[in-house]
Amino acid sequence: MFSDEAQVPVSIPSSWKKCQQLTQESRGCQTRVIDSAEAGFQTVSCVTSATQTELQDQVTTRFLQDPHDELCSPGLKDFLRRVEVPVIRELVRNAKSHAFDGFQVNWEERNQMVVCLHQLEHPKAVERDLPVTSVSWSCTGASVVCAYGRMAAGDWSDDKSYVCMWNLDHRGLNPKQADLVIHVTTAVTSLCCHPKQPALIAGTSPPPLPFIATSYYYRLTGFDGGVNVCAAVAAGGLYSGEVVVWDTSQTTDPVLAQTAMSADSHREPVCQVTWVPLRDKGELGVLSACSGGRLLLWTVNSEQGRCVLKAAFAVVQHQLPSNSSSFKVQGTITVGVTSMDLSAWDPDTLIVGSESGLLLRCSLSSQTPAAVTSPNQSVPLRAPVVFSFRPSSGPVHSIHCSPFHRNLFLSAGTDGLAHLHSLLQTNPLLSLRVSDTYVFKVQWSPSRPLLFAAATGQGEVQIFDLSGRSLRPAASIGQGGVGKAATCLAFNNQHSGLLAVGRSDGMVGVWKLSTDLTEQKPTETHLLEQIANQVAE
Repeated sequence: MFSDEAQVPVSIPSSWKKCQQLTQESRGCQTRVIDSAEAGFQTVSCVTSATQTELQDQVTTRFLQDPHDELCSPGLKDFLRRVEVPVIRELVRNAKSHAFDGFQVNWEERNQMVVCLHQLEHPKAVERDLPVTSVSWSCTGASVVCAYGRMAAGDWSDDKSYVCMWNLDHRGLNPKQADLVIHVTTAVTSLCCHPKQPALIAGTSPPPLPFIATSYYYRLTGFDGGVNVCAAVAAGGLYSGEVVVWDTSQTTDPVLAQTAMSADSHREPVCQVTWVPLRDKGELGVLSACSGGRLLLWTVNSEQGRCVLKAAFAVVQHQLPSNSSSFKVQGTITVGVTSMDLSAWDPDTLIVGSESGLLLRCSLSSQTPAAVTSPNQSVPLRAPVVFSFRPSSGPVHSIHCSPFHRNLFLSAGTDGLAHLHSLLQTNPLLSLRVSDTYVFKVQWSPSRPLLFAAATGQGEVQIFDLSGRSLRPAASIGQGGVGKAATCLAFNNQHSGLLAVGRSDGMVGVWKLSTDLTEQKPTETHLLEQIANQVAE
């Protein structure tokens, strides 16, 4: 049924390769020839000018050629011969006279007015009714720094505050916008600019909030004429008991160093900070005082970002000298410190004021152990008091040693008086009625040995000149009134005619003093020596 059958094969050639071939064509293009041209020029300019003066007349020419010629007015020779002897006699007498000893000629125009140059304010501080607690000038005298902190019902609060700086030499100065603003988490009680480094500020406070320069941040980092327009190094004291050193030349975080919350730090609000020389290093440390009666000397370790305790002192009541026995009580109670100042003549001498009105002379080299325990403190406490002055009737708010005499200093407080003391006498040499209210600050003039200023609770700054016959103020500046107390002031050491005044309404006034208040009188140093040598009653 089935059989094999051979079939003829059928072949179909593929044509897909030919279909896929594309037609290829060549094309070309060329741009126009680029035109080019060369040109050169050279200028040569040369100007020559000359001037020459000639004698105006023949008489002058003849006189210069022969000064001995007979051209003098008739009788001139006789007149000169006649007055020669008395003129020489008077010249010899004037050469032996001491009438003008110490007199310095001032060719500047005399200014008889006290003028307010600037009224500075930080709007946020004014809105919150924060008073100015401290004011300080940079070592260059170009910038003024102020601190804010609330004071209510006679005590400090823990409200957030500010440290503000204005550069008065800057062309774009805005009185209502600080060049630098540092936010702090509590009240700044004291502020002191570094006496040599213009970018360091020492103060007392807890760790500050992030650094803020608002819309004027470029002014901090920029330069004006090759100088940082806003640079100051200062130490500050805070209500929390901490001490902070700010370096405003840092553009990110200005905190250079600060104390840690440890057994070495203050446990009460810091009332004042100041820079003091360190003997072994030739550098400067920060001395802080608190209401708990302790004085702590810190060194600044910028690498570790902290302040290291170097020396510690405690003012204990039963260790006070015998002349202050009426204020002693039983026990080891410390004396609350409210103010202090280091002598400009002796870095070992420190004057301290207390809440009870005590005025004490202390020695920073004292090795006497303090009669108080200091558990876990790295440095032992020492008793620094070596002498006690006659106490005041209330807390001593301010002390300032004279920059012109090693034995004189001023003190002021709640009694409304300014007391002139000698380191060698218990009683004050002189007491002046400054105000019917408190006196918050007193400071000597940096250029006048017998002139000082006092900030009062009435809002006025009274300037006294002890060289005058009257003990009344030589000048009074500021506007008094309720809520406008003058809480602090600071003379500019580089420009003695400038005085910064901080008020309780948050304003900082910069005043230019008159010439009479800044120029030293010929006999002023001699009068200061006479006052220092007199015996107190």
